[in-house]
Amino acid sequence: MEYREVEPTREFVCGLSHGADWRGELETLATEETLDAAFFVALGAVQDATIFFYDQDRQEYDAVEFDEPFEVASCVGNIATLEGEPFAHTHAVLSRPDGTAIAGHLDAGTVFAGEAWVRAFEEPLVREHDAVTDLDLWSLDAT
Repeated sequence: MEYREVEPTREFVCGLSHGADWRGELETLATEETLDAAFFVALGAVQDATIFFYDQDRQEYDAVEFDEPFEVASCVGNIATLEGEPFAHTHAVLSRPDGTAIAGHLDAGTVFAGEAWVRAFEEPLVREHDAVTDLDLWSLDAT
């Protein structure tokens, strides 16, 4: 395991804009506030969603698009730098009116209503290619 201590610096509460892209709103906050590292939790509703699932054998993401409204029952993630730009690594559990749910990496979703809490850190988090998983993961120094 690799790890390092991080120092929290700022916290934000956010109302996501109706009609905007869910993940894009978090990345816009990161750009406007120069956040190189943060964690967030969020909830609300989306009008549609694109969920990614990472196939570990093929080492590729499969996208599934849903053109239906969902409650965002839970959304967690982090903000780090990927290829010099803010990237919001976003996972969500989305529920339908009958209570069934889908979950995974939320690549996109049109905001109906959304609220987020974001906690920023002083030390930057940078994503770099990991040869074992073929994913872009945090580059951390072991402590």
